Amino acid sequence: MLIHFTLNAKPVAVDVAPHDLLADVVREKLGLTGTHVGCDTSQCGACVVHIDGRSVKSCSTLAVTLEGANVTTIEGLASPSGQLHPMQQAFHEQHGLQCGFCTPGMVMSAVDFATRNPNPTAAEAAAGIEGNFCRCTGYQNIVKSVIAGAAAMRAAK
Repeated sequence: MLIHFTLNAKPVAVDVAPHDLLADVVREKLGLTGTHVGCDTSQCGACVVHIDGRSVKSCSTLAVTLEGANVTTIEGLASPSGQLHPMQQAFHEQHGLQCGFCTPGMVMSAVDFATRNPNPTAAEAAAGIEGNFCRCTGYQNIVKSVIAGAAAMRAAK
């Protein structure tokens, strides 16, 4: 079936099967490979994207449910001129990544969290990303990144 939605501020139409998952459609049919699939069980969070501004795990979201939706992937966070989103910049400056595999999903979750909690404590920031797993770091710099990103998002308003 043909579905129509907005992807990173651009209208798209894509033919999907009833069982196609959003992660697969974004990566394989639309060529945006920033969304990662790490576990295939909706546990790791590497596949997080935003649908209508809210974080969802795209590896467990059926693409047919997207008709008319607004989807943002990690590729859609930066400005059209290439300026990083404040949360992306914070992850860079605070060294909130190592191998980078989990980073797109982590950043997407952090943006949604910071939108709802613009001035988090360290404990709140850690809880705000609890659906995302990083196998490389001890989370200290990720939590610092979320706090710094939230502050930068507040300042940008």
